[in-house]
Amino acid sequence: MFPTLFTPLNVGSLTLKNRMFSSGHDTVMAENGRVGDQLIAYQRARAAGGVGHIVLQVSGVHQTAEYTDSELMATSDDVIPGYRKIAEAIHEYDCHVFAQLFHGGREVMTTPDGLLGVAWAPSAVPNERFHVMPRALPITLIAEIVHGFGLTAARMATAGIDGVEIVASHGYLPSQFINPRTNIREDIYGGSFENRMRFTGEVIEAVRATTPDGFVVGLRISLGEKDQDGLTPDESMAACQHLAPLVDYLSVTAGSSATYSGSVHIVPPMNYPPGYLADLSSKLRATVDVPVFLTGRINTPAEAERILSSGKADAVAMTRALICDPVLPHKARTGKTDEIRLCIGCNQACIGHFHLGVPISCIQYPESGRELEFSDLSLAKKSKRVLVIGGGPAGLKAAAVFAARGHDVELWESAPRVGGQALLAQLLPGRAEFGGIVTNLVGEATRAGAHISMNKTADVNSVAGHDADLVVIATGALPYAPLIETLAGEVNSPVVNSWEVLNGADLPAGEILVADWRGDWIGLGVATLIAQRGHRVTLAVQGWAAGHALQQYVRNEMLADAIRHKVTIRTDLRIRGIAGNTVLLGHTLTGALLEIPQVSAIVLATGHTSSDSLFAELVGRVENVKLIGDALAPRTAEEAVLDGLRVAADF
Repeated sequence: MFPTLFTPLNVGSLTLKNRMFSSGHDTVMAENGRVGDQLIAYQRARAAGGVGHIVLQVSGVHQTAEYTDSELMATSDDVIPGYRKIAEAIHEYDCHVFAQLFHGGREVMTTPDGLLGVAWAPSAVPNERFHVMPRALPITLIAEIVHGFGLTAARMATAGIDGVEIVASHGYLPSQFINPRTNIREDIYGGSFENRMRFTGEVIEAVRATTPDGFVVGLRISLGEKDQDGLTPDESMAACQHLAPLVDYLSVTAGSSATYSGSVHIVPPMNYPPGYLADLSSKLRATVDVPVFLTGRINTPAEAERILSSGKADAVAMTRALICDPVLPHKARTGKTDEIRLCIGCNQACIGHFHLGVPISCIQYPESGRELEFSDLSLAKKSKRVLVIGGGPAGLKAAAVFAARGHDVELWESAPRVGGQALLAQLLPGRAEFGGIVTNLVGEATRAGAHISMNKTADVNSVAGHDADLVVIATGALPYAPLIETLAGEVNSPVVNSWEVLNGADLPAGEILVADWRGDWIGLGVATLIAQRGHRVTLAVQGWAAGHALQQYVRNEMLADAIRHKVTIRTDLRIRGIAGNTVLLGHTLTGALLEIPQVSAIVLATGHTSSDSLFAELVGRVENVKLIGDALAPRTAEEAVLDGLRVAADF
């Protein structure tokens, strides 16, 4: 079915069993900077699923290379046993493993003690995103860092790691040397193209000098850093062509950590098309004699096969796809593509967790990153009858896991379709893939044997009469409507909620005010949707920024879209009252009042309130009843799915 994808690939001295891989990505699973049991379990699951090779997350090569407090640091020999354990775990499944060698230069996010550290870079050129002003590296420290790359590579070889990947992507230290706008040195490391390439060349030479023959050495680089001060595609191409003879492969991506516009491409959200960097990798591949690996929104085997069979890359990273479904390679190889849990590119629990400083996971598959917690989801000792009320993400996940564990499961949904709020989320601009969570969960539940009934309303008598061993209430939530004071006369502007807008409610012509309490996808997305329909829109956010609760790459993309559609954004405001067609807003910090006149309609995106009345009625009538998802507390799809998993795992 996917002949190119499952064709072996020679890379240096190694033969990779297939052409899909998990690219290096931060997991926040390091234990005091070391490889620990959770990280090993996480990577073992991907290896067991059949991926060809795994690139571990970045490993710092020098004490100045610590860019977050969750980074692996490989600056002493006592880290070798941990890397040996993870290599052995991955090798058990005929999967190769590479380690990323890293120095971020001026890219410093957090430090272990919370203090601002000293960042070192080729030149004292500031970083836009983290607001870091680095010190220019002295020659002696450059030599020390180069030596650190070599020593770290030697440790990896000793640990049984198959190769290393030098991280020159995303505006990190090697890129900062290559880039003439971040490298304004006047010594042997700056100025001419050859001088700016010197540091990266010396790093590769140091790695080669300290590792045995046959040890694979690769280079990761952005084919364009997607901002005005970053490397252009042509500059990156020239660097790749210069360095290709020194390495065994090139791994290409896009973007830069240094800027808001560039950082989006580190983990591009769902509004970017699949495989959107393939044409750039194809152009590079035609000019170099080493394999070219590609990353960037490749989330299906069909897309991977298309890229590979057309000669645009030699191997493809399917990193988020493997977080979402570690067994994707095995399913693709055995013709079970309809069983693949497809990544929707939401970024919430993968890179979103990294930015929160907690271990990464997946909103659809919360078992990821929790392999130790959910190490045993085997068949229950005794099959029991389980009734799930509500077919949103929480109920669907619960039904799927209960059924997979051998229980007799029925799910009742009162609406004509299952999916809950996910069906609304997919209607927002750039969010169409969000509905995939419903497709995936329904497939999992039905394949496991759960029986799903729609248009079936539950009440106390029908539930109590079902005689289930366990009843799970996952009835979701409804829009919350705050009390809004009528200040004078009648309210002339209609007040609707965001759900009504998404379900097609007509709005009168003129100025529309969207009141956004939560700062998530609802308010920002609905405001943009209304603007797309031709209305003038003001978004009043009860927080410091529109979309402040979203993962930053998603927020930045949605915010840019709103700005392009001329949405007026006002922050730190709550709705206080309405007088005729004038809306009164109050500043959340100062209390100062702001009048917005001539408002033709008000749209409330003011959160949700739990639909838990059935649960309250069942307590005392049914022996074993559990409450999960938004019915327990209004949160997000991530918490809902995790609730569903936990209630089924614990039963």
